[in-house]
Amino acid sequence: MSIPKPLVQTNQAFIVVTVVMALLLHPAILLIPFVVGAYTLITKKNPVILGSRRFLKKPMASYPQEDRDQQLFNQWIATICLGLSLVFFSVGLPILGFAFSVMVIIAAGVALMGYCIGCTIRYRYMMWKHNRTKVQA
Repeated sequence: MSIPKPLVQTNQAFIVVTVVMALLLHPAILLIPFVVGAYTLITKKNPVILGSRRFLKKPMASYPQEDRDQQLFNQWIATICLGLSLVFFSVGLPILGFAFSVMVIIAAGVALMGYCIGCTIRYRYMMWKHNRTKVQA
């Protein structure tokens, strides 16, 4: 299953904008992308992507496609980092809160420019698993 690239980019932009707003205005804004991420991971349906579908001009299949499983993996990484950021802000460790928020901004921002950090992590993990089973066999 796949997702049109413009919808993936819309989700990435949503994450960048909301996390930047949180760092500039108030860390509680991080709850927005965190809740969206948690909802996505639980239901396997991203409300940002679902809501953005109507803005596509062409049929969904005519756009370059992104792997759904890869996007869920990336969502796990972002949601975990956002959750840690919220925890660190709430327990009085703002430097760590900022660090995890900035990691999310960098990863989503770099993905918007064409390089997927989560893809590299997942690829390396899959290769490690493959090589590990090859050695044990």
